[in-house]
Amino acid sequence: MKTVILLTILTTSLLCVGGDHLVVGNTANRVVLAEHKRVEYNAIPFIKRVKYFFYSSPDNKVIQGIQALDTLHSKASINITAGGVGHSFVNMRMKSERGKALGYDIGIYVNPQYP
Repeated sequence: MKTVILLTILTTSLLCVGGDHLVVGNTANRVVLAEHKRVEYNAIPFIKRVKYFFYSSPDNKVIQGIQALDTLHSKASINITAGGVGHSFVNMRMKSERGKALGYDIGIYVNPQYP
């Protein structure tokens, strides 16, 4: 029970922090990469680019980890708006700096033995 509470607090604190990368949950031990997507948007002068990413597991596997890396090393932000670790779906919103391009490398990890 203490582990679940600690994991919930850690996940919530990671979601509140804006930054270059987003890593939530387990992305290393006994999990497989279920989805890999590269999200890119070109820059438009004086405009912030917003892109949404949606993932839903076709066989209702529970997401164990999410890794979103800013490939451009910019000051873009990424947030999980729904679902995430512990669910079979995730919705994410990415927003670039004003006048800058947007580029993220997103990986969704599931445990193949856990339904």
